[in-house]
Amino acid sequence: MGRYIGPKHKLCRRLGGCIWGKPKCPSVKRPYAPGQHGQNIRRKQSVYGQQLLDKQRIQLHYGLLERQMRRTFAKAQRMGGVTGTNLLTLLESRLDSIVYRLGFAPTVFAARQLVSHGHIRVDNKKVDRASFQVKAGMTVSIRERSRNVPMIMDGAENPPTRLPEYLERAPKSFEGRMVATPNLETLPLKVDTAGIIGFYSR
Repeated sequence: MGRYIGPKHKLCRRLGGCIWGKPKCPSVKRPYAPGQHGQNIRRKQSVYGQQLLDKQRIQLHYGLLERQMRRTFAKAQRMGGVTGTNLLTLLESRLDSIVYRLGFAPTVFAARQLVSHGHIRVDNKKVDRASFQVKAGMTVSIRERSRNVPMIMDGAENPPTRLPEYLERAPKSFEGRMVATPNLETLPLKVDTAGIIGFYSR
């Protein structure tokens, strides 16, 4: 399974802000590109450059590599309807995204590791593919033997202050449920997908 293992907050600075909304991200105090010339770069952004940045922001937010992103976009196109909405729905319905939104992991990267290491159950069945598409009515839970992992215990004790409307989870529980399909109104990530569509439609 491919994954990005480079410096993440360095990319946040290059993109002009924290991708995950973390208050301690270095990009909060230094919202400019790293390097000695980062503050002095004054280049006019081309249409392609802006589309590339839009694509990179959402790609980094979900921790995808380029091949995974292209495959997801192609699937969104085949679904019919609004491609941008389909793309965000597919990304937000990934198992690693659901584990992250439910609060069992502090980052989407940690959530992917939990999934790939076999800590996650979907409808009481082991699923170790981060790209698995969770559907409305499915229950995502932590394996019984994994509930003493410090990170998981901390996530169970300190659930997110606000869950997306399409998810539900009881306080201090080790399972959550997708009660509806994500849509533009309920998605926690608000992003304009026009640039992404333009980038892949060249």
